[in-house]
Amino acid sequence: MAISTIKVGGKIGKTFRVEISGDHPFVIDQPVAGGGNNEGPNPLETFLATLAACICTLGRIIANQRKIELRGIECKTEGDIDKDFLLGKTDVGRPGFTEIRSFVTIDADMTEKEKEAFLLDIEKRCPIADNMSQNTSLTAAIVG
Repeated sequence: MAISTIKVGGKIGKTFRVEISGDHPFVIDQPVAGGGNNEGPNPLETFLATLAACICTLGRIIANQRKIELRGIECKTEGDIDKDFLLGKTDVGRPGFTEIRSFVTIDADMTEKEKEAFLLDIEKRCPIADNMSQNTSLTAAIVG
């Protein structure tokens, strides 16, 4: 087993702009209506985007490994969430997505059955999907 540790950081100041550090820094923000400056996607959009990106990336990895001529993959992801709970307006429910759906288009010379099997292989190997559907240990600690 080859375990790797992937590290990123987030830093926020007086606004909702979160500067994400890592190999490829980027910004997460809130829309103007939510008090932000709309300088980037919000955390929920970012979370869903990681699933879409991982599905596309795993599709490319698997196609390369199997020498499948994959012209492209498009993945649209959506999720249902109770914003009243996450905003503290109720304590009934949960803050996370209650359902997440991905709609995948595979551009390759494959039958529908082959595409379905290919997508199952992607889902099986996708670390983001795994973390969304399985219990992953999650800890937070004060360090300063």
